[in-house]
Amino acid sequence: MLVKVKLFATFRAGRFKAKDSIMDEGTTVGWVVDSLHLPREELGIIFLNGHAVTLETVLNDGDTLSIFPMVGGG
Repeated sequence: MLVKVKLFATFRAGRFKAKDSIMDEGTTVGWVVDSLHLPREELGIIFLNGHAVTLETVLNDGDTLSIFPMVGGG
């Protein structure tokens, strides 16, 4: 299945901004995070097709996964 993965802010460093990826059926958001070596403790919000999801969410063909790190400041 084809899934578009978008990374934001510091998660783009040394990776990519957006990429179409072929994945196996049953792939979870957590698998994608781990395969990209994104530190789970730095995860902010994760959107799937514009809706917040968890790491256990299963992806489907045609999905768009957007992964944001935590933000700081004030």
